[in-house]
Amino acid sequence: MTDATTPAALTARKVPLRDRLPVISHLRRSVGLQRTMLVIGLVITTVFVLTALLAPLLAPYGFAQQEADGVKFGTQQAPNATNLLGTTVGGYDVLSRVIWGAQTALLVILCAIAFSIFLGIFLGLVSGYFGGWIDRVLVVLCDAIYAFPSLLLAIVMSIAITKGQSTLWGGILATAISITVVFVPQYFRVIRAEVVRVKAEPFVESARVIGVPTARILLRHVLRNSTRSLPVVVTLNASEALLTLAGLGFLGFGIEATAAAEWGYDLNRSVSDVTSGIWWTAIPPGVAIVLAVLGITLVGESLNDLSDPRLRTRRRAGRAPAPITAVDPAPATTSATVAPAGPPASAPSDGSPS
Repeated sequence: MTDATTPAALTARKVPLRDRLPVISHLRRSVGLQRTMLVIGLVITTVFVLTALLAPLLAPYGFAQQEADGVKFGTQQAPNATNLLGTTVGGYDVLSRVIWGAQTALLVILCAIAFSIFLGIFLGLVSGYFGGWIDRVLVVLCDAIYAFPSLLLAIVMSIAITKGQSTLWGGILATAISITVVFVPQYFRVIRAEVVRVKAEPFVESARVIGVPTARILLRHVLRNSTRSLPVVVTLNASEALLTLAGLGFLGFGIEATAAAEWGYDLNRSVSDVTSGIWWTAIPPGVAIVLAVLGITLVGESLNDLSDPRLRTRRRAGRAPAPITAVDPAPATTSATVAPAGPPASAPSDGSPS
């Protein structure tokens, strides 16, 4: 009987793929306020991503378009039927630039995170596994980069990379690379700490003993067990990348208006409009930045909380008393049923069978 039930028990313990995915598994484990924060963050982030992907369909005009049907939009026009959110000081449609700006922000975030993950994982893997002078040099170098103010370092790298060029992909790649320099030390620290822990595990030692190649050990055994906290770092750094992009654009080191729509640049151009009572050029890009950063930050903070075993333990301990109170009446019923079967000395005196 035990042999027959063992395969079924083993099969039941297999976790479905949807429960192993980072965000889905965290969503299923979340409760209360944490679930609310995660759901709100996911909704805002999904809207941001869909707006970026569907920008050519959602935007009424191009990001650098200044006329429609041969008629100029005009500069600093109030919201009207032609321009639902008005026009900028340069004569661009505000709504179109806000929608196209989501696409630019998403491209910069994806490029910056991809570059940072690749370089940070590689350096952290090499440093944590081999150690020695390579580890010391890389740690000192990353600490030196981490000591610089992130925005100032991004400005310096942006100036060194762009050299006055303002093409779409040139500006996007320059901004992404400048952000990458800021983010690499964070991924390096996370991966290096995990690699130092994993390389001392028995399965890694066994792989070395039986002669497994070093490259296979690094990729198959060490790397696969060292990336558990990457989803949390990625979501938190995505919001930082968006803020850095907006800061570069606001300071005049971002992408030009004729090359792509960028929220920070539009905020820079609308500063003088606010003093004149023109609100429609500043509020839409500012609200877009706040909502996008808020959504990504909520997702990142929720994943960070749910990835902490101590928080999960306290939550489960708080829910534990509920099943106990539900089965409290059971022992009383059982004792009442067993009570008549007391000591045999209490048999009836009339001789009737008990």
